[in-house]
Amino acid sequence: MEIIAKQASADKHKASVLVLAVRDGKLTASGSAVDKAAAGQLSAVIKLGDLEGKAGSTVLLHKLAGVAAERVVLLSVGSSDKDYRDAARAAVRAATAAGGELALALLEAAPAGRDAAWAAEELAVAAFDASYKYDTTKSKKDDKPGIKKVSLLVAKGEEKAAEAGIAAGTALGEAINLGKDLGNLPPNFCTPTHLANTAKSIAKQFGMKVEVLEHADVEKLGMGSFISVAKGSTEPLKFIVLKHEGGAKGDKPVVLVGKGITFDSGGISLKPGEGMDEMKYDMMGAGSVIATMHGVGRAKLPLNVYAVVATCENMPAGNASKPGDVVTTMSGQTVEILNTDAEGRLILCDALTYTERFEPAAVVDVATLTGACVIALGHHVTGLYANKDALAQELQAAGEQAGDRAWQMPLFDEYQDSLKSNFADIANIGGRPGGSITAACFLSRFTKKYDWAHLDIAGTAWKSGPAKGATGRPVPLLTQFLRGRAAAAAAVAKPAAKAAPKAAAKAVAKPATPAAKPAAAKPAAAKPAAAKPAAAKPAAKPAAAKPAAKPAAKKK
Repeated sequence: MEIIAKQASADKHKASVLVLAVRDGKLTASGSAVDKAAAGQLSAVIKLGDLEGKAGSTVLLHKLAGVAAERVVLLSVGSSDKDYRDAARAAVRAATAAGGELALALLEAAPAGRDAAWAAEELAVAAFDASYKYDTTKSKKDDKPGIKKVSLLVAKGEEKAAEAGIAAGTALGEAINLGKDLGNLPPNFCTPTHLANTAKSIAKQFGMKVEVLEHADVEKLGMGSFISVAKGSTEPLKFIVLKHEGGAKGDKPVVLVGKGITFDSGGISLKPGEGMDEMKYDMMGAGSVIATMHGVGRAKLPLNVYAVVATCENMPAGNASKPGDVVTTMSGQTVEILNTDAEGRLILCDALTYTERFEPAAVVDVATLTGACVIALGHHVTGLYANKDALAQELQAAGEQAGDRAWQMPLFDEYQDSLKSNFADIANIGGRPGGSITAACFLSRFTKKYDWAHLDIAGTAWKSGPAKGATGRPVPLLTQFLRGRAAAAAAVAKPAAKAAPKAAAKAVAKPATPAAKPAAAKPAAAKPAAAKPAAAKPAAKPAAAKPAAKPAAKKK
């Protein structure tokens, strides 16, 4: 899809569909110009009350005299960031059937305090998100023409800001849709090998480093917990490490760790048959991490970001793990497997231990981990746990900015007691009460050496019902978090760079005595792991569509 910024009069711009904003029953400047050209037809429609005031409401008009566009959509925009995002998606959906070029005269209707770059990014993301369709495994492809081009109509002097917003929105929009594709693919297509090949393609496209470890490799590393989940399947496991090194050399990376169970039958602790088909989305932790790396590469983010993905299937077989088995993790801790359907934490714990070698600035793991999180928070908000409050607050703030919200949950020591085992160092489940919390407590035992956060996306990564499919969350949250980290690193580097020439000049003006050490400018200090993002707010991201009820086949 081509998205451009263009300075043009809305009434004279030829397009298949022209979208004009209406707020509180009033047209914007562009809308008023079109209304004048159309002899007041737009204001007449508004006066009749055909357009509802709720953000995203639309009225479609055809062949207006005096207007170059074939169709005009009147769009209620509201006043909040969320209203604007909802309206942008509604505009794209209203124009999708018509196909051709979509012209959006909506930058001037951005919420108070939001500039052209922010609005352009939101519109670009909406164009990708709302026009997404899945037909990869259908014999007959969707023959609707679809939107070929999106033109953002801008005022004089706004072109550069809008173009920057379009670039950022395109990077995020592509990443969200890649996440949807990975989640929607059937499990016989999206295997661990497919995820590994996707990571390799991203590495090749954006100049990243990639390494894929096989069964023998992870066995040498002592990942007995990961292997215990994979051994019941004929699909080979993969352990993927993808590195984007866009920051300063030597800067500690932010590491994203993804759970990649490409199909979860529950293993010997077999799930109910109803809804089990949806367990193909149990790899959306890995899918969202890989998709985020695509966006990072596309945006050339000036930050060191690594992705670590443990991926396999969880299947019942004669050699599959059994309830009561005890396995040894890479960390040396032993785990009693009380339920084989609590497998996500068994692969994540070894991935989290592996991550220690990078001496990371921060680690965020992402997993469709527990049905208990769906019970606690529903489908609107991602569960957030962290061993450092500053990191949790940073992620929560990023989610608010992105319209992809998370909510911090408790990680108190009292919950650890439920993981006691008579036969191993730790049990893999702690009972039904506080199930999402005890799962996070399990993971916390493998994250003592760095700042760590856990996102339980079981309720937000997927929607059921007639619109069944992957949402692309939490790609917007992760992207905003990484942007904030990059902005914070740049803010530290800039003053240090300015100070260096002054220090050098001082050293030349006043040479040291023979006994003194030579003067040298100090290198810029590395940013602390829990540093907050710079005050300047990067553009916010889209909220995913509201998911429907969770299917019967839940995570334990």
